[in-house]
Amino acid sequence: MDQQKARCTGAGKGAREMAAVPRLSLRCGLLLVAMSAWAPTLAFSALLDEPIQPIPLSLKQDPARAEIGRSLFHDPRLSINNRVSCASCHDLKKGGADGRDHSLGMDGRPTDVNTPTVLNSAFNFRQFWNGRSPSLEDQVDHVVRNPTEMGSKWDEIIRRVAGDPKYKSAFAAAYKDGVTQVNIQSALATYERTLITPNARFDKYLRGDVNAISAAEKAGYAKFKQYGCVACHQGVNVGGNMFQKFGIMGDYFGKRGNPTEADLGRYLVTRVEADRHVFKVPSLRNVALTAPYFHDASAKTLEDAVDVMFRYQLGRVASKEDKEAIVRFLHTLTGELDAKP
Repeated sequence: MDQQKARCTGAGKGAREMAAVPRLSLRCGLLLVAMSAWAPTLAFSALLDEPIQPIPLSLKQDPARAEIGRSLFHDPRLSINNRVSCASCHDLKKGGADGRDHSLGMDGRPTDVNTPTVLNSAFNFRQFWNGRSPSLEDQVDHVVRNPTEMGSKWDEIIRRVAGDPKYKSAFAAAYKDGVTQVNIQSALATYERTLITPNARFDKYLRGDVNAISAAEKAGYAKFKQYGCVACHQGVNVGGNMFQKFGIMGDYFGKRGNPTEADLGRYLVTRVEADRHVFKVPSLRNVALTAPYFHDASAKTLEDAVDVMFRYQLGRVASKEDKEAIVRFLHTLTGELDAKP
């Protein structure tokens, strides 16, 4: 088992080699999910049958720490000038994003890239488009200190949080060392791990409810697999588990024009030439709610996004009817948050 896991994960290979791998085999994709932390909550038959698996109904987290994180997530005092909170860019009523091409930071300046959804981020193998954070805890640090986003310093945040009697009491009860940077990061990450969206109609279908999606939506899923979309968009999060170059089958950035530093993707992290224009494959969970699409927000509709993927990632020509069928399938990936649609 260990040898097989090593072959699937690329153990012993560098980030450059893994980023250059264009697709995961179905066998390895299923094996990795089966060995993952949430696999025991899934129906084993679903793991064998399909390259996409249903989201578990819950990811058990410490409720006291999650509640602290929920408060911090909505607290603008994390920003240097008390103007923005995590929820400012990650609106849970808008699919965990904000619907803007680029979110506005603490001083009103736009961010470099389109804000990805926070929903189901617990299932991503890296955070941010360029994958620069290995964990949700580390992601919190990047956002807090980013001069465009929150522009804060940890000593000031700790002073503000510790100076609030409610926070001070809650931290003392949940963490033996009270208010610290590590514990603030922990609380926020714990809360974000509760932001999963199970019970999408497609998940119900995977769990055996054959009537959960329509015949037309089933046909769309068949096309999704047939054309090869599933090579990068699979697993529990229908993505979020690998890096991929944007523009495998064509020069997307040359055609789009107006290059920016953010277009360099993972290259900004590794400075390895093979990582130029390489990004984390985004999750397609709740994708119907999170327009615009891609790191540059260039696709304003789901139909536009599917068209770009066919042209630059697959290098294939699909009929209008087939692309419409895939879009119908993608709408079945909208789930529930706190048991609400």
